[in-house]
Amino acid sequence: MKPLFITATGTGIGKTIVTTILAWQAKQAGKSVRALKPVISGFTEDTYDESDTALILRSLNLEETEDAINNISPWRYEAPLAPDMAAARENAVLDFEKLISFCKEAVEGPDDIVLIEGVGGLMVPLTETRTVLDWIKSLNCSSLLVSGSYLGTISHTLTAMETAEKYDLPIKAIIISESEESPVPVAETAAVIGRFLPGTPVLELPRLPDRLEQWRYAPGLLTKML
Repeated sequence: MKPLFITATGTGIGKTIVTTILAWQAKQAGKSVRALKPVISGFTEDTYDESDTALILRSLNLEETEDAINNISPWRYEAPLAPDMAAARENAVLDFEKLISFCKEAVEGPDDIVLIEGVGGLMVPLTETRTVLDWIKSLNCSSLLVSGSYLGTISHTLTAMETAEKYDLPIKAIIISESEESPVPVAETAAVIGRFLPGTPVLELPRLPDRLEQWRYAPGLLTKML
């Protein structure tokens, strides 16, 4: 399972929920785990407590120091936009090669499991010429694809999977993270997606009761990933 990239069909779908659940359960199973969210947009000191970076640190029971934040999310931008656009507003450019080196260094470390959470969806621009897809390709690792149960998710999921197949990106599983407004039961959405993608496991993640401690409420998810 080392490393595993967590991507999605879009933004606000549930990547961090999946990342923190896997990180928490790995530690509970006695594994050493490192979880990264190298690039994050919409990050400010005022909203830090509910940021994805903060949630990852808490799921690993790590002290929330400046060094710890830098070790998880070294590229942080204030504007809640695609990274290339957010960086431009700060007169900065995300260095793609440094991003890849940062992730590879983590993968080559001593941890049993390295979780790398992407930003937005599979085709979100990181720079003028690179996307999240290029990030995953450069790391040459398996991914989880997180999708929702909102209206339209089936089309978005199948399109993302077709893109992944076109570029030979191995998708270990699809995780349907229940959306706040779900027109049908999650199981029904999963069944339809599974009908079109019979070779890919489709897992269901019901909406969790508390986003701030979401990692405590999904028993068995890690076991299904191993």
